[in-house]
Amino acid sequence: MSVAAPPAASTAKSSASRDTQRIYSIAELAREFAVTARTIRFYEDEGLIKPRRQGTQRLYSVGDRARLGWILRGKRLGFTLAEIKELLDLYHVDRTGLQQMRELLRRSRLHIEELERRRADLDAQIGEFKDVEAQVSAELVRRGADPASD
Repeated sequence: MSVAAPPAASTAKSSASRDTQRIYSIAELAREFAVTARTIRFYEDEGLIKPRRQGTQRLYSVGDRARLGWILRGKRLGFTLAEIKELLDLYHVDRTGLQQMRELLRRSRLHIEELERRRADLDAQIGEFKDVEAQVSAELVRRGADPASD
């Protein structure tokens, strides 16, 4: 097995520079993130992403792409758009990202607590429904009816 030599420093720098300057179309981002163009435009309308424009065409930067990824992840995690915007905006306050990470950690812990409370509530509801199911099934059997028939 042979190991290729790493690229020359100048090649690596120019490649990294090209990557940070890459521009995406709305169709490319929609395809990559499996969302509609309308969804991306909605996030733009909400001020979550701010693409450049060239005429009527939106031009999305690497930063816009990263923000879109965070927006979608935040939505999957149950954050509101307002919470997501606050978290994203923290990056402009502290470029190190430390403040953003601390706030994300704090909010994540709050969401975990809430989800655990909801899970406990759901477990209690399931237990009650199982009690009802057992009582009704027993009553049907007592009356000579088959509890399995719909």
